[in-house]
Amino acid sequence: MSVLNFLASKTLAKRPGPKNADMRLTQKDRVGGGKKVTRKPASKTTKAKTKAKASSRKRAPAKKKQSWFWWVFKKLFYWGTVAAVWGFIAVAGIVAYYGMQLPASDTWAIPDRPANIRIVAADGRLISNRGKMGGEAVAIHELPHYVPNAVLAIEDRRFYDHPGFDPIGIARAFVNNIAKGRITGGGSTITQQLAKNLFLTPDQNYGRKIQEVLLAIWLEQNYSKSELIELYLNRVYFGAGSYGIEAATQRYFGKSARNLSLGEAAILAGVLKAPSRLAPNKNPEGAAERARLVLNAMAEEGFISEKEANAAAIDPNKRIRTRITGTEYYVADWVETLMDSYLGVVDEDVIVRTTIDWELQKEAEFLIKEIIRKNGDERDFSQGALVAMRPDGAVQAIVGGTDYTKSQYNRAITAKRQPGSAFKPFVYLTAVENGYSPNTMVDDSPFTYKGWAPENATGKFKGRMELRDALAQSSNLVSAKLAIELGPQNVVNTAYKLGISSNIKPLPSIALGTPEISLLELTAAYAPFANGGQGIIAHVISSIETPDGQVLYSHIPSGPGQVMASDAVGKMNDMLTHAIEVGTGRKAAFGNWPVAGKTGTSQNNRDAVFVGYSARLVTGVWLGNDDGSPMQKVGGGSFPVDVWREFMQKAHSDWVVAQLPGGDGRFDQAPPEPIGQQAQSEPQRRSIGDLLSSIFGR
Repeated sequence: MSVLNFLASKTLAKRPGPKNADMRLTQKDRVGGGKKVTRKPASKTTKAKTKAKASSRKRAPAKKKQSWFWWVFKKLFYWGTVAAVWGFIAVAGIVAYYGMQLPASDTWAIPDRPANIRIVAADGRLISNRGKMGGEAVAIHELPHYVPNAVLAIEDRRFYDHPGFDPIGIARAFVNNIAKGRITGGGSTITQQLAKNLFLTPDQNYGRKIQEVLLAIWLEQNYSKSELIELYLNRVYFGAGSYGIEAATQRYFGKSARNLSLGEAAILAGVLKAPSRLAPNKNPEGAAERARLVLNAMAEEGFISEKEANAAAIDPNKRIRTRITGTEYYVADWVETLMDSYLGVVDEDVIVRTTIDWELQKEAEFLIKEIIRKNGDERDFSQGALVAMRPDGAVQAIVGGTDYTKSQYNRAITAKRQPGSAFKPFVYLTAVENGYSPNTMVDDSPFTYKGWAPENATGKFKGRMELRDALAQSSNLVSAKLAIELGPQNVVNTAYKLGISSNIKPLPSIALGTPEISLLELTAAYAPFANGGQGIIAHVISSIETPDGQVLYSHIPSGPGQVMASDAVGKMNDMLTHAIEVGTGRKAAFGNWPVAGKTGTSQNNRDAVFVGYSARLVTGVWLGNDDGSPMQKVGGGSFPVDVWREFMQKAHSDWVVAQLPGGDGRFDQAPPEPIGQQAQSEPQRRSIGDLLSSIFGR
C-alpha cells in the first residue's frame, strides 16, 4: 500500500460516521479502493459504547461546575481555619492582657462580709440592722426552698449546667449590645454577678466582662453551687440600702428571710433586675408585675405549679405592704454611734441587746404623732420628742421626731433647746443644799440687776410666798433672785452634778432656763430625784454578743454615786410633787401614783417641755419646730403634759404603786442661814425675801 493510500485509509478510519449510523464499512470495503461501500448493522455493544461516549460529552460541564464548588469550599475552609486560629490567638491575647491586670490567682479569696450590727429590744424584737450590709448572713438551708429557686428562675436558669459563664447568654447579650450601640447587659450568670460584687467595680465594659468571666470560672472551681448561691443571696443589692436577702426582707416586709412567703420571694427575686426602680417600697405596682414574671418563670422551670404561681401572684390593685420606718430607727442610730466606744472597730457580726421596751417605744411614737396630727396645724408646731428611762438610767423609749423617713435628725439626743422653767429644779436644789426648805418664805416681786429686769410669764407678781409655791407657780422672779444670791456658778455646778454635760455659761439668766441642753440630758438629770439621790449615766445598751453567744460586753451599773443627800431628795420631791398637785403641771396626775415634775416654756413659746417622774420611770417630752419658730399658746403645761400623762399611765398599768423616795413631808420651818459675802457679815437669820430685798434695794 502506498503512503498516500495508507494515509487516506487512516483518514477514512478516523472520520466519524453519520450521527446515529447503524452501518459500518467492512474490512474488505476499507481496502477495496473505490468500490461501492456496503454497510452492516452495528452490534448492541457498539451502540452502548456510542451512547456512553455521547453521555460523557454531555456531563463534562457538570464536572467543571462540581470542581469549582470544591475549590471554593477548600479556599473558604482554609482561610476560615486561618482566621479562626488568628482569632483564637487574638482572643487569648486579650484575655491574657486583662487577666494579667488581676492579682495572681493564688491570692484570690472571698473578702470578708462587712460586719452586721443586729440591734434588738429588751425582749429580743428586732429594732434594726446596721452596718454596710444592713442585715446578717443567712445560711442557704435556713431559707425556704423557693427563695433560691425564684432567683435562679429569673436570673440564671442554666446555673447548675454552666461552668461559671453562659456562652449562649453572652452571645445574645453581645448581639443586643451591638444592635443598641451601647452596653445594656452582659448576659451575666449568677456566678459572674457574684464575681463582680466580690472583686470588681460596677463599670460596664468588655475588659471588665472578661475579668468577670475569669473570676467566675475560678469561683466555680473552688466552691460548690450551693455555696455560690448562698454567697450571692447574702451579698447582692436589693435596693433601699439593703445588701443581702435578710436585710431586704427586714426592710421591705419587717421579718426574717427565713419566713418569706412564695410571693415575697418572687418580689425580691424580681427586684434584682433594677433595685432602685423596682424596690417595692417605691414602686409596688412595678414590683408586683415583675413578681408575676418570676412566678411564671418558676412554673416553666417546674419549681412550682401553675396553680401555686397564680395563688402567689399579687393583685396589682393592692399596694405591697412594706415595713414602715418607725421611731425605733432613732434608737438604732444612737446605738450605732456608740459602738466604737464599746468595742472599737466592729469586725464581726454582733447582736446588741438594748434596754428599749418595745411596747413603750411604739406607744411613745403613737402619742407624739397623734398630738401633732390633732393640734400641730392649729397651734403651729410640727415636731416632738420623748425620752423615757428607768431611775437607774436604762432608757426605755426614744422618739427623735415624727417621721424618720423624712428626717433622721434626732431631736431627743442631738438637738439642744432651751428648757425654760424645767431648768429651775437645779436652782432650787442649790438653794435646798444651802439650807433652804420648801416652806421658806421668798419674795415674788420685780427687781433689776445690772440692767436685767426679768418678769414672770403672766406679767404679774404675788409678793411673799413659800419656796414650794414659787416653784409650783414657776416664778421667774424668785428663781432669778435665788441664782443671783447663790451664785450662777453654783447653779451650774449643781446641773453638772446631776448629769448635764452641755456647756453652760454662769449667767443669772440661767435661772429662767436659757441654757441649751438636750432632752436626754435634762431627763437624766431628773433621775436622782426619783432614785434617792444617785447620779446616773443614761444608757441604752445592756449587752453585746456574737451570734454564737460569746459575750463581748455586759452593762455594769456605774455613775458618780450619791450626788444628793436623802434630805435634799425629800425636799425636792415635796416641791416638785406640789408643782403637779397645784402648779403648772397639775394635769399630769394619773391614778394613785405619786408623781412629780416641772413644766418649761422658752421665750416666745419656741419650746414646750415637761419632765416628770415616778419611783419607776422618768420621762421628758418636748414639742416645737425645727426652725425655732414660735407656737400659738403652747406651753410646757399644755400638750407636753398631755402626752406625758398618757404615756406614763400606759407604762404604769401593770406596776404596783410605789412612793417617791426621801423624807416624810415634815420640814424645818426656820428660814435658812444667809449665804454669800454679805450674809456672812450679818449673822442674824433672815428670810430669803428680806435678804434679796436688801440686795436689790426694795
